[in-house]
Amino acid sequence: MRRKCTAVLAVVLALVTVLSAPASAATTCAAPVPSTTHAGYTVFDPACNVDGTAFTALAGARVWTGIRGGAGYRIEVPRNWNGRLVVWAHGYRGTGTTVYVDDPDLRAFYVQQGYAWTASSYATNGYDVGQGVRDSYALIDVFRQVTGRVASSVIMSGKSMGGHVTAVAVEEYPRAFAGAMPYCGVLADTSLYDWFLDANVTAAALADVKIDFPLVPPADYQTTWREQVSRILPALGLTAGAPPALTPAGRIWSEVAEQRTGGERPGFDAAFAYWNTATSLDPLADLPFLFGLYPGLTGGTGSIAPGNVTDNQDTWYSTSGGRLPTIADLKLNAEVLRVRRTATADPGLSGIPAVDGRPSVPVLSLHDIGDLFVPFSMEQEYAARAARNGRANLFVSRAIRGVGHCDFTQPELQQAFTDLTGWIRTGHRPAGDAIQDRRTVASASFGCRFTIGVRPEFTAPTCPVTTPPHSPRNHG
Repeated sequence: MRRKCTAVLAVVLALVTVLSAPASAATTCAAPVPSTTHAGYTVFDPACNVDGTAFTALAGARVWTGIRGGAGYRIEVPRNWNGRLVVWAHGYRGTGTTVYVDDPDLRAFYVQQGYAWTASSYATNGYDVGQGVRDSYALIDVFRQVTGRVASSVIMSGKSMGGHVTAVAVEEYPRAFAGAMPYCGVLADTSLYDWFLDANVTAAALADVKIDFPLVPPADYQTTWREQVSRILPALGLTAGAPPALTPAGRIWSEVAEQRTGGERPGFDAAFAYWNTATSLDPLADLPFLFGLYPGLTGGTGSIAPGNVTDNQDTWYSTSGGRLPTIADLKLNAEVLRVRRTATADPGLSGIPAVDGRPSVPVLSLHDIGDLFVPFSMEQEYAARAARNGRANLFVSRAIRGVGHCDFTQPELQQAFTDLTGWIRTGHRPAGDAIQDRRTVASASFGCRFTIGVRPEFTAPTCPVTTPPHSPRNHG
């Protein structure tokens, strides 16, 4: 055993030496090394991509890789560095025990524009936003130590769960960042899990299938849930892996889902079909997407919180969002399963960290209006929180006409980053969409202004040919 431990230690020390050097020095991919901070975890060689190819510098740039605090990191600095740094936060990666770092979507654009960037694997997987925040913030100092340079300003950016990391980071460390660009982000913390609850309990009520919400799910609960879902699906007109053929109950469910995820908006029918044709995540990949996300499967903990973070005690489910309820609304709200939370978003970095909506720097975000995994309503909730805190002028949101999750084109992301950096530099707030105005959101042209490119899955009236002169040309 002593010989084995000595050998492992030698490998770790050798890798630390190699991975702290410029990445160009690495010639082969090393085996994942044991984490020094989290038992059972390993760290994938940050000098290599997960497909086994080497991570190498782009033309005119230099890269470094390494492992600090149980997390892999990458750094890239262009020769014509402008002194500014982007810290990139990746999204959710499941619950595996090997962590790995990869490149930001805008890597080439950053380098082209003279920005350095750095990214972390985080020391853990799962929905551990707090760890993501700590590891991402630590990169600022890692950058200084490894490169010998100090960034004049830092921008925080991330997608999906990384958007949650981004929103929390700029609130937790307000003096560290000059601006932020989350996209497809979980900007409303536990409200994401409320949506997963809403989708499933309303589906069950409309299908007249009795379900429960165990705070401590028994070992066979997945089997129980599968059996219940097998009765819910035909009642709504759903089949795993196939386009929906909605029953009257299914159409009501679609209307309720639309209201809960952002309100009436173009392309929702296509989005609803897309997400109900897609199958869910392991280990429930045999179910339609949303049914594999039922919070009752984990006791509402998000697999990390100290208790149930979901609640619909005071939620009013509506098919239209109007002031007067329909008969269907009254029936649904009388019959739907009600769940009470036992835990809330954490004010610090434990559990599921709260997003207060108190940015002290410019925040520019993008979101697909048909995203039903991390729904568009996340943007609206963040905007509402920022407004309550007197920070509405520091948030700009752009609606993109897509049905996927983080389905953005390079021109859309590049334009957003360019406008954010211009905002930081000049103080001139760029244009965005009026995402809290119901009439604007419901208009046939909503999302046209900042959408660049065609997404075949998004079905809606075509965008107008003409656009404002300061906006990119858009396509429906």
